[in-house]
Amino acid sequence: MSRKASEFQCESYLQGHQVTLDTLPPAGVLRWSPSRKAQVVAAVHLGLLTTEDACRRYGLTLEEFTGWQRAVDRTGLKGLRVTRTQFYRELYEIEARKKP
Repeated sequence: MSRKASEFQCESYLQGHQVTLDTLPPAGVLRWSPSRKAQVVAAVHLGLLTTEDACRRYGLTLEEFTGWQRAVDRTGLKGLRVTRTQFYRELYEIEARKKP
């Protein structure tokens, strides 16, 4: 059974970081750093929160949260930086067009 990229990305982020419900960002966060986003993605991956719980707790849309998950799957923590979102989106669109 192969492991999803997000499992490796979460493990890579988690090295040296413990994610528990107590260490998650507080509900109502308005400024999302890449590390805060990664903590929430890791918490869902680890089963500490469901996707629905995370969206409700942090006021996220499902689309926004799944975008974070996709970014972690594709490029890890650096993909969660807002300044790189457009760059990576264009890169993946070009790669998708190249595939048969």
